[in-house]
Amino acid sequence: MDKIILATHNKHKIEEFERILTPLGIKVETPDLPEVEEDGKTVYENAIKKAKSGFEYTGLPSVADDTGLMVDALGGAPGVYSARYAGEGCSGKDNRDKMLAALEGVQKNDRTARFITCIAFVSKDVNFTVEGVCEGRITETDNGLSDFGYDNIFESEKGVFSAISGKDKDSVSHRGRALAALIEKIKELNL
Repeated sequence: MDKIILATHNKHKIEEFERILTPLGIKVETPDLPEVEEDGKTVYENAIKKAKSGFEYTGLPSVADDTGLMVDALGGAPGVYSARYAGEGCSGKDNRDKMLAALEGVQKNDRTARFITCIAFVSKDVNFTVEGVCEGRITETDNGLSDFGYDNIFESEKGVFSAISGKDKDSVSHRGRALAALIEKIKELNL
């Protein structure tokens, strides 16, 4: 497979997909696709819905991902609602501010969290999903280094996502792990 449609409008996700797939000879194309309502109850449902939409619109093999941040002290919230935790149309900063306020007074050791990403692949003959998980914790403050999601407040084993290199982030992140699983599945199926 030398080309894949990425069904997203998120510039940061596009950068991550390209950073990982382009060196492997897979060209990532992001045509102007219709918006898809992410109304699934799980990240799996949303990823599949978006990838199907990309395939139906272009007729080409399409991938899409959906990610949820599960914070233990918040009973697993925001989960599938991570992108709109602070409400429809909110910014990443709005979401981070709401999370930090919700965790006010929660001790460092009790701020454990995990990102779960599902990537769906949809083509004429083959459909599948893969996932990636990254364990970590929510920091006490926003370091202000990025405007991408929760990267300023999620600390992985390599450090806070926004403060480490793209290569280090890809080696441990939920999306990096899901993309590694996607690459393996593509090889396994000889796509």
